[in-house]
Amino acid sequence: MLEQWSTSHISGGNAAYVEQLYETYLTDPNGIPPEWRDYFDKLPQVETKAHALHDVPHSVVRDQFARISKMRVRTEATVAHDSQATEYERKQVRVLQLISAYRQRGHQKASLDPLGLHIREPVPDLDLGFHELSAADLDTVFQVGSLYLGTADATLQEIIDAMERTYCHTVGAEFMHIVDTEQRHWIMSRMESVRSAPELPRDQRIEILRQLIKADGLEKSLGSKYPGTKRFGLEGGESLIPMMSETIQRCGGYGAKEIVIGMAHRGRLNMLVNILGKKPAELFDEFEGKVRFDNSGDVKYHQGFSSNVMTPGGELHLALAFNPSHLEIVSPVVEGSVRARQDRREDPVGNTVVPIVLHGDAAFAGQGVVMETLQMSQTRGYRTGGTLHIVVNNQVGFTTSRIEDARSTEYCTDVAKMVQAPIFHVNGDDPEAVVFVTQLAVDFRNTFHRDVVIDLVCYRRRGHNEADEPSVTQPLMYKAIKSHPTTRDLYARRLVSEGLLSEEEDASLVAQYRDSLDRGEVLVSSLVMEPNTGLFVDWTPYLGHDWTTEGDTTVPRKTLKALSEAANHSPDGFSVQRQVQKILDDRTKMGAGALSINWGFAETMAYATLLVEGYPVRMTGQDIGRGTFSHRHVVLHGQKTGDTYTPLEHLSEDQANFRLYDSLLSEEAVLAFEYGYATTAPKGLVIWEAQFGDFANGAQVVIDQFITSGEHKWARLCGLTMLLPHGYEGQGPEHSSARLERYLQLCAEHNIQVCMPTTPAQVFHMLRRQAIRPLRKPLVVMSPKSLLRHKEATSSLDELADGHFHTVLDETDDLVPEDVKRIVLCSGKVFYDLRAARRERDITDIAILRIEQLYPFPHDDLSAVVERYPNIEDAIWCQEEPMNQGSWYAQQHHMRRVIQGHKVDVYLRYAGRDASASVSAGYTALHLRQQEAFIDEALGPMPWGI
Repeated sequence: MLEQWSTSHISGGNAAYVEQLYETYLTDPNGIPPEWRDYFDKLPQVETKAHALHDVPHSVVRDQFARISKMRVRTEATVAHDSQATEYERKQVRVLQLISAYRQRGHQKASLDPLGLHIREPVPDLDLGFHELSAADLDTVFQVGSLYLGTADATLQEIIDAMERTYCHTVGAEFMHIVDTEQRHWIMSRMESVRSAPELPRDQRIEILRQLIKADGLEKSLGSKYPGTKRFGLEGGESLIPMMSETIQRCGGYGAKEIVIGMAHRGRLNMLVNILGKKPAELFDEFEGKVRFDNSGDVKYHQGFSSNVMTPGGELHLALAFNPSHLEIVSPVVEGSVRARQDRREDPVGNTVVPIVLHGDAAFAGQGVVMETLQMSQTRGYRTGGTLHIVVNNQVGFTTSRIEDARSTEYCTDVAKMVQAPIFHVNGDDPEAVVFVTQLAVDFRNTFHRDVVIDLVCYRRRGHNEADEPSVTQPLMYKAIKSHPTTRDLYARRLVSEGLLSEEEDASLVAQYRDSLDRGEVLVSSLVMEPNTGLFVDWTPYLGHDWTTEGDTTVPRKTLKALSEAANHSPDGFSVQRQVQKILDDRTKMGAGALSINWGFAETMAYATLLVEGYPVRMTGQDIGRGTFSHRHVVLHGQKTGDTYTPLEHLSEDQANFRLYDSLLSEEAVLAFEYGYATTAPKGLVIWEAQFGDFANGAQVVIDQFITSGEHKWARLCGLTMLLPHGYEGQGPEHSSARLERYLQLCAEHNIQVCMPTTPAQVFHMLRRQAIRPLRKPLVVMSPKSLLRHKEATSSLDELADGHFHTVLDETDDLVPEDVKRIVLCSGKVFYDLRAARRERDITDIAILRIEQLYPFPHDDLSAVVERYPNIEDAIWCQEEPMNQGSWYAQQHHMRRVIQGHKVDVYLRYAGRDASASVSAGYTALHLRQQEAFIDEALGPMPWGI
């Protein structure tokens, strides 16, 4: 060990690394590698006062480590004298420990609260006495170790002054939880070299004031014009505007071409006018109700916007995402939109498109989707090159200000530590510090492509909203706010006091902004009035189409044969698991017409044919590569090497991209991500598959607030496809139903498509139709489970080659239409159960009709099928689900209208499970008894009196 001190990882520039290891050893010996623990354990030990008080190793141990950290060339002679270390050397190592303590805990001493109401507990680690130092040592010169001071040594007073200004002023940084040494030292260097307060030129400081005047001026104008009207103003957090301005310009300087922004309602109107360049006159018209109503719309502080601005790196497109009041749900939507834009630009690193998400403090700490989104940040399918998270920290959630009620952590941002994101807390009343941490955060993101968090600590001057009386619940806070100057006023006084601005110049700047605002002019000087349309997606081919618009989904047989060979081929030497190889061999035979088509083949061929026709496909979900029910197998796993191979990626040289990712164990964030992706990538297929259909319950907010209503609230088209396994097979309440009734309840104004295909050909044409036809509506598929291998759920190659998607499937057995007295309508797997029972009972006067598209309801197609049976006397709707679930309540009026239009005296009856609080029976025997009962009802004689 001694011989390698001068050349090993202990020496030179790695001393800081060893220093950190030793710090960990002092508090948690098991937290370091075994070889280091053994080394520190073997050092000499002597009882000391420090050991007795703080339970740390003895002074001689620290003395020896001091010599290591000072990077001296060791010899046996110097080692022999370690036990006689001088008092100065012992203090030297304590100084290094003090420096480390400032980096670790300086943020807990920082002045972050603009109102000064939050009393911070003393931090023992930052006290001289804690490290056995005193005022008598302040003039002593010590080596600074890894401290970035521009000099190798300094007095203890100079060291403390530097650390206090860097870590304990109006910026508090948390970064020592980051494992990566390079990242930690990068932050140390950037902060310590300028003491977290770089000197800004006069023109930049005046520009900061201009941005504050904008933020302050708009709120005052809206407050005077529309008193008492809710606008969720930015007052108290005005520094957000110079922060966003700096962020955009700096990202543009790095070469970014697009920024996607997600934020809740507070400060949104200010952002729209002062950052994105929305005309104030348009905003005023919205307040006054002078707007056209092309759709149901949404409140003004939920609306999105886009514009182009000029930056040092060229023109940049800004997109502010639409956002409901479910505060944090926009976060993964933004990430999905960004990933789609990056894929379009073929930018896997994330240099050209940057996500920025603004959060509230209570929501960031309280909403689980925040954790899910952070967990996505470095995964293959969801990474976006790092997100800039900005927490507008009002220090109160709605009306809750007691920390012990709002969260269980010291800071609202602590959840971000799970992905080792650096966190920069900053006092919102110090706009220059705000600009500094903004530059730091943007540079960190651009350098390391990881998430970074800015905690903008501010307050709400008007309470939760402008119609609220905040002193009811926060009397002391709002007493302080009432007498507290605005951030703009404080900064203007600062510039005046430093001789950089006169009071007359300040008044002139305020007047200029007010005049421009009153004239309704655009207030963003960098706004591009004739934007480069190449920076954003062209949706015009997808506008104005009716839901009946169809596309040609036929495929030549020879194409199917060739693709079946390519899609079921593995490279030479790639060993595939035995059962999987059998599946691939069978699929090759299906493509040649030698075997009937099953579900897995049809689905795979839908993707293959789309890819070679130029339609990209993106699929995500839990176990989606294999398929939850082992039917898909589009990703092959080499049995000898563990490598993977995806045949659909190797169909032809000029095919479209096929991207498939097994997702993290999340529904809410993943589905929101895919929604965001689909709203930004109109061409092709974007598919999310639930492991079981009812798992989508965890993403209900996404379904309600975005997928089913986004087009009518925000005019946002979306072609997302959701595959939701659904079917009653005795697997119990959690794995039977995809909650079909919930989607049907949400159906209106042709907002979504809900389909329940029952044959391989149907799924083939349904998926191709979704991509090929220009209509962009979400597609919700009640996907089968047992039908994936059902011996009768097959199709012919001709049905794939020459067919199309049928919204209604007619009877398949050889019945005489004139002999049919009853029609049974159904959807899904229950058709096969009904048909098997009818055949067993040799019934020839009951026809079974399948409704494959439940919404938009196919009135004309169903009517055409029903007309084939002129002598019906009875009609039944049969479903597996309980009466209060499934299709019955939502669809019976549609079916009755068709049937009574054909036979006015025929009344539609119900056959199915009784209404139930639970989705299904948990016991298999009960499940089977219930199924037998409703099949008997559907096929049995008519009840007396009907």
